[in-house]
Amino acid sequence: MFHNKKVVVVMPAYNAAKTVRQTYQEIMDQQTVDTIILVDDKSRDETVAVAKTLPGVKVHIHPENKGYGGNQKTCYRLALAEGADIVIMIHPDYQYTPKLIPAMVSIIGNGLHPCVLGSRILGNYALKGGMPPWKYAANRFLTLVENFLLGAKLSEYHTGYRAFSRELLERVSTGANSDDFVFDNQMLAQILWHGYTIGEVSCPTKYFAEASSINFRRSVKYGFGCLATGLTYRFCKWGLMSSALFPKK
Repeated sequence: MFHNKKVVVVMPAYNAAKTVRQTYQEIMDQQTVDTIILVDDKSRDETVAVAKTLPGVKVHIHPENKGYGGNQKTCYRLALAEGADIVIMIHPDYQYTPKLIPAMVSIIGNGLHPCVLGSRILGNYALKGGMPPWKYAANRFLTLVENFLLGAKLSEYHTGYRAFSRELLERVSTGANSDDFVFDNQMLAQILWHGYTIGEVSCPTKYFAEASSINFRRSVKYGFGCLATGLTYRFCKWGLMSSALFPKK
């Protein structure tokens, strides 16, 4: 608990058998989290078997692969049902360090921001951690365009390390969002649409064989999806179109 607020970590998992135990242990070392929920998206390895050996982890299994966005939808639904006041989403592939959880919880729990991102760009950790140069360039380009379209000043929109308040998750409806990777981008745009602020903390990251990463083809699809989200947001702001993602206030 933090200031009598229940802290729940959710982990959208897919083929994370080799790293989930290490991620779990570092989460527990922070002594901040009340509950851990792992949602397995039809992994082909032993992710579920390993997760079930971890004390206190609640494992939910998708009978069919629902995609990264579909996995997160389940994660947040289960976290709210668990009574979470603060929800931390972290990948179980150990690319992002759980050591930042206390800082992210503190920012939300003290009412500074209802959403906090672990940024790989702040502190210049992306390239140091092994991010491929082409992904770094794409990240910077998309972030520049999205900041212009969304009227924000974030250092990046593409991190998989995020924290949310209960109020925010109850307000932002993700039902119309994609079940694919662009879900992340759509959700941030929705948060800004509803007038919430987003904080960022500098996050060291590691790129290695077991860390999840999308290939070039899917990265291109994701990039165009991000641009489409930004343009839809801007056109809705101007009243030139309507979208289920950005309902009229």
